[in-house]
Amino acid sequence: MIQLRQKSSLFGALLLGVALFGIGCKDKEEAKPSGTGKTGETTDTASRGNTVTGDTIKIGEYGSLTGDNSTFGISTHRGIQLAIEETNAAGGINGKKLELISEDDNSKAEQAKTVVQKLVSNEKVIAVIGEVASSRSIMAAPVCQDAKVPMVSPSSTNPKVTAIGDYIFRVCFTDDFQAVVAAQFAWDQGYKNVAVFTDVKSDYSKAFGELFAKKFKTLGGKVAAEPTYQSGDVDFKAQLATIKGATPDAVLIPGYYTEVGTIARQAREVGLSVPLFGGDGWESDQLIPGAGIALEGCFFTNHFFSHDMTEPHILSFIAAFQKINPGKQPGALDALGYDAAKVIIEALKRAKSLDSVALRDAIAETKDYQGVAGKITLDANRNARKEAVLFKIVGKEFKIFKSYRPEQVGL
Repeated sequence: MIQLRQKSSLFGALLLGVALFGIGCKDKEEAKPSGTGKTGETTDTASRGNTVTGDTIKIGEYGSLTGDNSTFGISTHRGIQLAIEETNAAGGINGKKLELISEDDNSKAEQAKTVVQKLVSNEKVIAVIGEVASSRSIMAAPVCQDAKVPMVSPSSTNPKVTAIGDYIFRVCFTDDFQAVVAAQFAWDQGYKNVAVFTDVKSDYSKAFGELFAKKFKTLGGKVAAEPTYQSGDVDFKAQLATIKGATPDAVLIPGYYTEVGTIARQAREVGLSVPLFGGDGWESDQLIPGAGIALEGCFFTNHFFSHDMTEPHILSFIAAFQKINPGKQPGALDALGYDAAKVIIEALKRAKSLDSVALRDAIAETKDYQGVAGKITLDANRNARKEAVLFKIVGKEFKIFKSYRPEQVGL
């Protein structure tokens, strides 16, 4: 485990992005809610959680900074670090500077729980940001719930994450929305018979696939086949041959980019030529290199797109990002990491006192905050209500194809 103690240095963030690589996505553990009675009712006896006592306000981050999906963790960290640096440059909060303490969970759910315990108990952070992968958030969130320290996930989409308790939030849309959008999109595209190919080790993939199938069937669609794989697999041809035999109109692959590229290439090798589509787990600058031309004309849902944007707040974010990442465009996880940190920062400004319980209350009041990845209002279940964007893969680029708001899909 690598501990990275970041003290608001943009140069340090750049060095981190260069130095760290790889993250594993073998998410199979699932934690049950802890420290709660009914959802949203805290039952432990701690009165004020953690409190700011020195000249700095400590904010914890845990993420997948090493392993097979490192682009997820590093991108998220870049966004968080940028938000911290901007706040400190503007004078901090009530004259106190923010200190970001980052922990690498090595892409392991048990490790996520361990490093969050360290952040909460040893470092006495006032809030925690993380994780990208839902399985790791599900494992670590009970630690924050029990300690009365708010946790804000940038991009864990499994509905179970925030159900753990009233100290757990997210700034991304959820799988029950993303999956419904994918189902509506498939139906609108004229795909009536769709195969679903899920990763049984991933809570994200399983929830997405199940929720998609449920909605798609209500629209009148048919699920042609439902084979599975495991993250880390490299040979998918047997399952793909089964899918081909079911003659689907398209195939949903609700997995991570680490396997999607190989799946796409092998699908074409076995003669499966129908469109493939998926969710935000596809978002990575490594997706196309892993797939070659096999994903040409395919689709995925996502949270953010920086190209061709004209809104001043987004242009400002892009300019600040590119100042420390020359020649790069921020992706969805950069934006969501930034938004997660900014939601906490804005809540710190409103909080009645600098302790984690008062901060939780202020975060829960977030309404119409104009994030760079969409306007954020946290609902009663501490989830962000926002739109999802469909991207089409054209050559080496992701092009905006369509977007859906919750009310457009009956939510």
